[in-house]
Formats: sequence, C-alpha cells, structure tokens
Amino acid sequence: VQLQASGGGLVLPGGSLRLTCAASGRTLSRETIGWFRQAPGKEREFVAAIRWSGGMKYYGNGVKDRFTISRNIAEGTAYLQMNSLKPEDTAVYLCAISDLSLIMSEIKRPARYDSWGRGTLVTVSS
Repeated sequence: VQLQASGGGLVLPGGSLRLTCAASGRTLSRETIGWFRQAPGKEREFVAAIRWSGGMKYYGNGVKDRFTISRNIAEGTAYLQMNSLKPEDTAVYLCAISDLSLIMSEIKRPARYDSWGRGTLVTVSS
C-alpha cells in the first residue's frame, strides 16, 4: 500500500489545519494508520493513530484535546484535524500504516509500522 500525506502549510498560532493521508494499492481492512511528527534535531514522535477496523483512536501526549484523527472507509483516507496549533507543533508530519490492528503497547512505536508516506510540513508561526 502507498501513502500520500498532504495538507501542511504555514498557520498562525491558534489556527487549524487538516492533514490527509490517502492510501492506495489495496482496500484497507484490519490495518492501523498512524500519524507521527519529526521536528529538526528531534526524534520521531507519535501523534495519533486509528485502527481501520472499529475505529479505535489513540493520541500522543499533548495533542489529545486539540487534535482529532478520523477515517473515511470508502475513500481509504485518514485525516488529522489539528486545532489550537502552537509553535511547538511545528514539524514534518508523516503518516504510516501497519498491516496489523496494533495493540495499545505497540501503537506508538514507529518500528511497528510497515510503510510510510512522504511527510507534509506544518509550520506554526506568527
């Protein structure tokens, strides 16, 4: 499966963006789609994930009350709605897919994901 992330850009603090992760190559069923971010000089950080089957959602620290992950089953697309953005949210955001329906202890680990899309840059600045 191939992933294509889009929707990044420059936004003022307090603003919103919606990122899109489009999956192609096969129909999704039991996969997990995750969003990670990586700022310059920092490690890749888990942001959010959703199990394709059942729609269970998971969030990283500091984003749960501001970000919302969702999916459109018919389109094979996952979304990350980001509200109340802060300068510290500035990073390259990447979507990834695991062929498995990951459990909670695994879902935040980048190594558990099988394929990655190219990132989309989010810059929060005045």
